[in-house]
Amino acid sequence: MFRTALFTAALFAAAPALAEPVTYTLDSSHSQTVFNYNHLGYSTTYGMFSGWNGTIEFDAENPENSSVDVSIPASAMFTGWEERDTHFSSPDFLDAAANDVVRFTSTGIEVTGEDTALITGDLTLGGVTKEITLDARLNQQADHPMEDKPWLGFDATTTLLRSDFDAGMFAPFVSDEVEVIISIEAQQADA
Repeated sequence: MFRTALFTAALFAAAPALAEPVTYTLDSSHSQTVFNYNHLGYSTTYGMFSGWNGTIEFDAENPENSSVDVSIPASAMFTGWEERDTHFSSPDFLDAAANDVVRFTSTGIEVTGEDTALITGDLTLGGVTKEITLDARLNQQADHPMEDKPWLGFDATTTLLRSDFDAGMFAPFVSDEVEVIISIEAQQADA
């Protein structure tokens, strides 16, 4: 009996430890979201949110065990025209005064390739929370050449319906569909 217990203990001691997800914090200066929509069939209008904050719990060995929790003030939106920014922040659209937090929290990750995944999660925009899916790609995982610490870089895309977030004013003349392109960098958090 003693030998069996000793053998079992030796097996567990020799087995490799299961990797835990590693915490990375977003590099706000290199994390942006660009969006675009069709304006009356005449043009494509672009806008941007920049300066996301949050964390990625990244499990390199089992990416499906990773998670994302990021946010940014809705008032950080920039479209290049101050009057449009003000209108988008009004109760007609995002109502940023009452609901200034845009937040994405992942609920599941489906690995689709060597460096790609579908990240499903809850997006809160304008005070409304809906499930969305991001088509994501890991661009690079390496030590940052200037920061000398582990770094991640991701791109992701999705398409949203403004009306899902009570921001559908002027649809369908101004397209309800909004294309979203995300590019972020994150650094390994200090222990």
